[in-house]
Amino acid sequence: MDTQQISAPSRAPSSGVVHINIRLTDGYSIISNRLSQHRGMSLLAIGLGTHIQSLPAGRRIGVKALAAIFPESEARIAAALRELEHHGFLRRIRERVQGGRVATRTESYNHPEAAARRAGAEAGGTSAPAPVPASAPAPAPEPPVREAVPVPAPVHAPASEPALVREPVSESVPAPRLVPVRTAPKPPPPPLPFPRRPGAALFDEAARLLAGLQVTAPLFVLSEADVERLAPGVAAWLERGMRPEAVRVALTDDPPVPLRHPAKLLRHRLVALLPPPLPAAAPVVPLQNCDACDRAFRSSVPGCCGECRDVRAYADDVPCLLGA
Repeated sequence: MDTQQISAPSRAPSSGVVHINIRLTDGYSIISNRLSQHRGMSLLAIGLGTHIQSLPAGRRIGVKALAAIFPESEARIAAALRELEHHGFLRRIRERVQGGRVATRTESYNHPEAAARRAGAEAGGTSAPAPVPASAPAPAPEPPVREAVPVPAPVHAPASEPALVREPVSESVPAPRLVPVRTAPKPPPPPLPFPRRPGAALFDEAARLLAGLQVTAPLFVLSEADVERLAPGVAAWLERGMRPEAVRVALTDDPPVPLRHPAKLLRHRLVALLPPPLPAAAPVVPLQNCDACDRAFRSSVPGCCGECRDVRAYADDVPCLLGA
């Protein structure tokens, strides 16, 4: 019968949101925080804008088409679309198509300010007008008919770039920030703990503990070389007063799934969770018998107690009185 292991309490924060993220390889969209964390729009408008930015090009996003999918009414969806248009995330453009008809095209922007600056620069260097503040909404005039502006293709950096690259500058960051790329050299790992007073018995106990981890934790199967490499770290834990069972639980509790490198995880935990050394024991002062009154007192050397020493010192200081 297997022994039930007691898991340590989770290290997640006690309040607030906790993100449980899974690495996505398909079926996802990149949404800017300018939309998802906007403080001037309602949650309905933010959610509708997120849905629109996740749609492929050419999908119809009219009020009736959206009301057929979502439970909100046409009036609420129309109000949310007006919010997105007011803050620059949507723009309706009327243009002529074949046959002389006028069609309305809707453009979705993930960065309205940058798109406005680009359009102004391509139109001749004139800056685009600033968006209307959210506190004073006003009915927007009918936009003029204009041709679609082509978006230039992204330029890939050559392979001979330096180890540091620049991130794109946003409005809130005054200067570019340098971040290391994945090919940058990593700092060396911290050294493994080592006992202050090593001994053969201490290392043997550490090796037995590591070799027996697979009995209670089957995921932690170590080779002989791994045991020899990690034994000094476990010996340092045992030297600091940790019981073998406590060391076993601290090293094998709550492993990641799947566990691909048990030796690397054990080395990280031996370094990161190293307990502090035991405090130095206070020296014990032995008991002595007073030579004058035979009472017991604590002192490192034999002699008289404190009261007898005071009496003798006072008697030596008092002058002799001679009678006439």
